[in-house]
Amino acid sequence: MPAMAGDPLVFMGQESCPVGKDVPMARNLVELRHITKVYDDNVVLDDLSLDVGENEFITLLGPSGCGKTTTLRIVGGFEKPDSGSVFFEGKDITDMPPNQRQLNTVFQKYALFPNMNVGQNIAFGLRIRGKSDAYIRDKIQYALKLVNLQGFERRKVESLSGGQQQRIAIARAIVNEPKLLLLDEPLGALDLKLREDMQYELIRLKEELGITFLYVTHDQEEALTMSDKVVVLNNGYIQQMGTPEEIYNEPQNAFVADFIGDSNIVDGIMLEDRLVEIQGQKFECVDTGFGVKEPVDVMIRPEDLIVGKPGEGQMDGVVTHNVFIGVHYEMEIMANGFEWLVQNTVSYAVGEHVSLSVIPYNIQIMHKPKTKEAEAFSMDDYDS
Repeated sequence: MPAMAGDPLVFMGQESCPVGKDVPMARNLVELRHITKVYDDNVVLDDLSLDVGENEFITLLGPSGCGKTTTLRIVGGFEKPDSGSVFFEGKDITDMPPNQRQLNTVFQKYALFPNMNVGQNIAFGLRIRGKSDAYIRDKIQYALKLVNLQGFERRKVESLSGGQQQRIAIARAIVNEPKLLLLDEPLGALDLKLREDMQYELIRLKEELGITFLYVTHDQEEALTMSDKVVVLNNGYIQQMGTPEEIYNEPQNAFVADFIGDSNIVDGIMLEDRLVEIQGQKFECVDTGFGVKEPVDVMIRPEDLIVGKPGEGQMDGVVTHNVFIGVHYEMEIMANGFEWLVQNTVSYAVGEHVSLSVIPYNIQIMHKPKTKEAEAFSMDDYDS
């Protein structure tokens, strides 16, 4: 729903990252300001600005090539922006090499040393820093306990499963007590069950350690499950930034709505406040501030469509596809000239005539983007 007057952040007439008046703002650990990066005439990041607060779990989410990994590498010092600045605790670190930054990185390929055992891998950074043997032994035990791998210090790396190697890579990173942990799709090589287990492990570690996490993924479920804040990127721009609930329930444009979860996105006309026309039919909604007879994008989540008997709902239709996917049935229902994706725990046969309804609160109105830049979230709006 659009932001009300006085809200601290407004984007294209809609609420983005609402902050209550009585909620203190976390101090920024990292600030990216007007970052641009170009590879071979391809603009990967275009004037991107982003704040990372202390003790936050922030996920950079988007399709391949959107700029999320480049952003992470710039924060880590592995890439230098063509323009713009990186600040850490208020200090400009744009030109600072990676080994001097108070952070560590965990990559999708864990980069463990095969000629070292688990304990030696974990201790590698500590030995470079000249720590004593007693200090290192204590830290190895502490790190193994955190990742639930006590007693593994003498195990060979190649004897470990993928999930165990991933935990050792995390242990090696956190043993150095970084203020910021960068994770570049660290769960991508794991199977589904291991990924789910490690998601909860990362949440637990973040809570126990108080470290700020900056996480990169293209997996929407990972982002929604683990994050305090999700940053959706596309074409080098921030499309939207907010809590998982805000990103899912209040997408600001069709790209975010389509990328985050399943959705029905259809053209509409905002006739007036709280009234939208979809496929020639009027629907009550709760959105205001879009003008009169304004073309808009309309999003309705599949789980929000109510299936009933013909004539009982707002529009009648016929079931064209039906697939059982474990927790619900996923159906396509042709109604009012549009094939609606519907998720329901009750199955309806292909060819069966039904009706569809949706409550006003579950109709999400979005501005149609005029340009790529118009879709992009601007930190200047945030600062103002």
